Amino acid sequence: MLVDDYAAILKQSIPLIDVRAPAEFVQGAVPSAVNLPLLDDEQRAAIGKSYKKGGREAAVALGYELVQGETRDARTAAWRNFAKQHPNAAICCWRGGLRSLVVQQWLAQNGVHLPRVAGGSKALRRFCLETIEASATRRVLLIGGHTGSGKTELLHRFTNHLDLEALANHRGSAFGARQTPQPPPIAFENALAAALVQLDTDEPIVVEDESRTIGRLAVPTPLFETMQQAPIVLLQVGTAERVENIYREYVENVEGAEDPKTKLLTALSRIERRLGGVRYREIRQAMAAAFDAPQAAAPSLHRHWIRCLLRHYYDPMYDYQLSRKEDRVVFRGDRDEAAAYIAEEITACGDKAEPVQRPTPAEVAD
Repeated sequence: MLVDDYAAILKQSIPLIDVRAPAEFVQGAVPSAVNLPLLDDEQRAAIGKSYKKGGREAAVALGYELVQGETRDARTAAWRNFAKQHPNAAICCWRGGLRSLVVQQWLAQNGVHLPRVAGGSKALRRFCLETIEASATRRVLLIGGHTGSGKTELLHRFTNHLDLEALANHRGSAFGARQTPQPPPIAFENALAAALVQLDTDEPIVVEDESRTIGRLAVPTPLFETMQQAPIVLLQVGTAERVENIYREYVENVEGAEDPKTKLLTALSRIERRLGGVRYREIRQAMAAAFDAPQAAAPSLHRHWIRCLLRHYYDPMYDYQLSRKEDRVVFRGDRDEAAAYIAEEITACGDKAEPVQRPTPAEVAD
């Protein structure tokens, strides 16, 4: 019993019992996979050596020898429990071969009948890469704007959006690291493919205007090149509101148990060379003073270093980047105006009409 509808696996988030060894699984899997291995890392290594020395039959015999008795019972119980909680689950190994077949047979002997993923993780990975490659033909609409403008909040107003920062588990700047680590590149790309298959192909994909890298992860080339040609809706928000947004996200509502002072000072050190020594020391001292200040005085001191960081680092950098793509800016406005424009574009596309054309700033001046 095999399943080979890879699009359905991703679109429906079908739970997968991934029976690969932990060292294989940690390199990356699809989002719905859970690692319940047939062999642990040591056992897999031993079987690999046996295969090289004695061939397939010797390796298979050693596998059955290593996984028997209480070990087999414990692993079978874990698979059964997962199947009980997820009756629509499927079994997956690297190539859809012996390991997933063994697990399927052992479960069947216990009255549990689950399909195997044809071709295993290798076939799923190939489908994910093909899905990402196909994103080069999709229509994309970018949300741009200075740091702190609330681009992510606007992004989530639309069903057909792609949140690259969420998929990468990083907010996309020197200060963007989250409490939990970023996924490995393969897992990021697989999650991106899973997100892409969820989206309506008749509507443009709404995406934030990101750099090529988000933390240590790179946006795949086909999608990034499409983004580099996409029209930009520029979100215009005043400095005071942006400062408030950053203060709320990075200071007031900081996530996790990590000391925010240490986290922010460490992040600031990553851009010391770009800030320059004098400016870096000024902002570092202001940041440290804000964290050490009495509770009543701290908020205004935090807003001070945030404003300095925007003025001397983020805003000049974004203005330079924007100057290189001014010709792609199709609309400028506040959050509600930008939302209305994007909604109008989506409706026009859904009606199979041509995109709504707006005069360029030069045309307006004429």
